[in-house]
This record gives sequence, C-alpha cells and structure tokens, in this order.
Amino acid sequence: MTKTYSMTALLLMLAGFLSVVGCGPKADQAAKDGQAASETEQTGEAIESARDYISVVGSSTVYPFATVVAEQFGKTSDFKTPKIESTGSGGGFKLFAAGVGVEHPDITNASRRIKKSECEMCAENGVSEVVELKIGYDGIVMANSKKAEPFKVSRKDIFLALAKEVPDPNGEDGTLVANPYTTWKEVNPELPEVKIEVLGPPPTSGTRDAFVELAMEAGAKEFAWIKALKKEDKDKFKQISHTVREDGAYVEAGENDNLIVQKLDANPDALGVFGFSFLDQNKDKVQGSFVDGVEPAFSAIADGSYPLSRPLYFYVKKAHVGTIPGMQEYLTEFTSEKAWGDEGYLTEKGLIPMPKEEREKYANVAMELIAVSCDEL
Repeated sequence: MTKTYSMTALLLMLAGFLSVVGCGPKADQAAKDGQAASETEQTGEAIESARDYISVVGSSTVYPFATVVAEQFGKTSDFKTPKIESTGSGGGFKLFAAGVGVEHPDITNASRRIKKSECEMCAENGVSEVVELKIGYDGIVMANSKKAEPFKVSRKDIFLALAKEVPDPNGEDGTLVANPYTTWKEVNPELPEVKIEVLGPPPTSGTRDAFVELAMEAGAKEFAWIKALKKEDKDKFKQISHTVREDGAYVEAGENDNLIVQKLDANPDALGVFGFSFLDQNKDKVQGSFVDGVEPAFSAIADGSYPLSRPLYFYVKKAHVGTIPGMQEYLTEFTSEKAWGDEGYLTEKGLIPMPKEEREKYANVAMELIAVSCDEL
C-alpha cells in the first residue's frame, strides 16, 4: 500500500531531522551555556528575593532597644520591619558566625564585646568583615519585689552567696569548700534572714558573663589570696570567681527577662539578675538592690559610679550590606541622634547614652562600615 503524507506531517519530520543534526558538540555546548546562564540568573534572583527583611539575633538586654528601632524603621522607611530574635549574646554569635548568605542573620546584638574566639569563628566560616557598633551603656541589677524591703549588698556578699566554692569560713587562706550558705544572713549578719534564691540568665547570656565578671570576680578579689591567683594561676582564679553554684540557690531562668520580673512579683523573697532597662520598664513591680552602697539609677550608670555597668553592642555582617534591603538605612536610624542621643527615644527605654564624642565615632563606623580586627580583641 502506498503511503501518503500531508504537508504538515512532512514539515514535522523535517523539523525533527534538523533538530537531530543540530545536536552536535557546538549546539550541545551552547545549550549548556544557555542553561548555566539561566541558572546563574535564577540564583542571583533567589539571593535578592529570598529575604526582603533584616534578620537580627542576640542579646535579650539589647532586644528591647533593637525592637524599638526596628519598629521606628518600619514605620518611617520604605523597608520592611526587621525581625528581632532574643537568643542571648553567646547564641547570637554562634548563629551570626555560621556563614554568609540569606540563611544566616545579618546582625547580632550583644551585651558584651565579641570574644577573639568568636571573631575567629566568623573568619573561618567566611564572615570575613564584621562591623562593631557600641550603642550605649547598661547596668546589671539584682532586683526584688517592691512588696519587700530593698536589698543592700556588696560584691563580696554576691560572690559568697552565689559561687560554687567559697573560702572555708573556719579554715586557712587557700582552703575552699562547697558553698555552705543557705540564707543571706549567713553570708552577712546585716542582711535579712531570707533563703538565697536568685533567678538569672544562663551561660549563653552576655548578662551572665558580665555579672560574673563585674560582681562575682570583683567580690572574690576581696580575699587577698584569691586576688593573688589572678597573676599566679589565672585558670584557678577564673574557676573560683566565675563558677556559679548549682545546688538550687541560683536558678537559670532562660533568656526571658520579663519572666524573671513576673516570678519576682510572685515571690518577694527571691532576687533576679537582668539589665537596668528591664528594671526601668517594670519599676511598678520591682526595685534594684544597692550594690556597694550605690543604687542602680540612670545617672549612676552614666557617670560610672554604679559598679555593675557595662557597654552594649551590635555586630553587622558587612557582606550583607547592599544585598539585604535596608541594611545601611537601619544602621543610620540606630546611630542617629534621635535614636541614641541624650534625648533620643532609646533613653526612654532605659539605654544610657554614650558621650557625644563616642556617638560620633561609632556613627562614622556605621557609615564607613569599618570592620573590627580579631587582633584588637
């Protein structure tokens, strides 16, 4: 039987033949090049569009300040409100240092300066340029419910109440025992006969780091033989002065400072450790303890007379500026006089402003994106 083909069928056959002929090496390479170009273009588009907001992690102390700036930024700019997460300073540095890219945070807040080891971890994971911005000062407070009398403690009292091991009260210098104190009156006869119960942050918190350094370490140095260890045996000195007891007298209450405030309100005998800003925001419920005779107040922290004061920071991934929308503009908002100045809106939340010269210095760092060197730490 003779086959007959329509014009359409013949054209389809011809097209198929030409396509086979066209699949030589050059055509195949061209197809691959075209596909690669398309994939590169799609990847670029994915980077640009995968996240259209700024991701911030880190310190629970800096969290309320960053949140206020983020809300202000979202209202007054064309960019989305940044997402702020409270992970603690240590947890924030781990997330921040994990790498560059939209799956990693752009900024981490910290209630202490970055450690050299954390800076080096950033470099190892490709986070080669990190911008350090100091934003102001804060005080660490030991607070209790306003239903009770305010505490008046020394840093030596704090060390004796909360250290895992303390000098043997009946022994010679150099002898340590497991902390035997169960009430504040046992620590110091002038303190109330109240069970030692202190709610505070976990080891991942910058507030915890600063507290053991500013309060407990300073208290430990009141013992001459422990103070001498700092030069003779630094590791032993740190072990004594920085190790918090684990027998229930100190209760790790997580990174949620608001929860600590609620627990203090419910239990007038307990004390809590957190940043001054939370005391300031909850002064209807809690009051700060006097430390070495000084009350935690805005003016005392600003002039340095309150012994438990510290600087606050945030760190910026320079590689993300220009990629994540609004990064430079957010930095400009945070370092503006209307935000962190003497009369700025952050002071209303309890931030203690830096001197004007220091604000100008860090505003310039934000504008120029000057990276910190690990060798400086």
